[in-house]
Amino acid sequence: MTEDAADRLELFDEDVGRVLAVVAHPDDLEYGATAAIARWTDAGDEVVYVLATRGEAGIDDLPPEECGPLREEEQRRSAAIVGVRTVDFLGFPDGVLVAGLDLRRALTAEIRHYRPDTIITINHRESWSPDGGSVNSADHRALGTALLDAVADAGNRWIFPDVGTDPHRAQRVLVTGSPRSRHAIDVTGYVDLAIASLAAHETYLEGLGDHAMSDPEFLRWNLEAAGQRVGCDAAVGFELIRY
Repeated sequence: MTEDAADRLELFDEDVGRVLAVVAHPDDLEYGATAAIARWTDAGDEVVYVLATRGEAGIDDLPPEECGPLREEEQRRSAAIVGVRTVDFLGFPDGVLVAGLDLRRALTAEIRHYRPDTIITINHRESWSPDGGSVNSADHRALGTALLDAVADAGNRWIFPDVGTDPHRAQRVLVTGSPRSRHAIDVTGYVDLAIASLAAHETYLEGLGDHAMSDPEFLRWNLEAAGQRVGCDAAVGFELIRY
């Protein structure tokens, strides 16, 4: 296989059905996933957001008691831009998520309640790059580990039988930003909406200072680069995990 062929992404065009988007913090989905979410809601698919924390520890010069409500408000505005009306916050403390039974139980309850066909989240691997040259957030790693376990838990009536409704089996998990991404969704025509959804996190972006990711236009370059790997104008790359 040539180097170019190895770098290609396979186009994913399956019907996603009902979607549950699960992440650790406000802004996590906005660094790519919302372009796909905008496409799905535009097609009439139902998407619900579940956030483990309110992101209250995410801005250095803003106390958590002020930061949490601001970030929650910004997340709701951001979600509305891409057609998402329901945003649940689970209230776990920001920065110290643990991939243990409490988080698994809470996520299992959400999956059984909303009964998604597809779950989308962000990278939970140790690094953001295939060569391991960067370290992922502890919260991202914990959330992803607990979520993948909870997807299986939700389908087993004997695990956490006291939460949610009847058991439910989701079909797949899409992990955006993963160094193991092999698939992509064509989001041509939805880049501007995705950028607007990221720009809605005004307080957070301002807190990033001169960091490259403080400019929402950073997202355009990222989505167009993924598009080149699949042969379209813009795409969201992801790791596909089937159940």
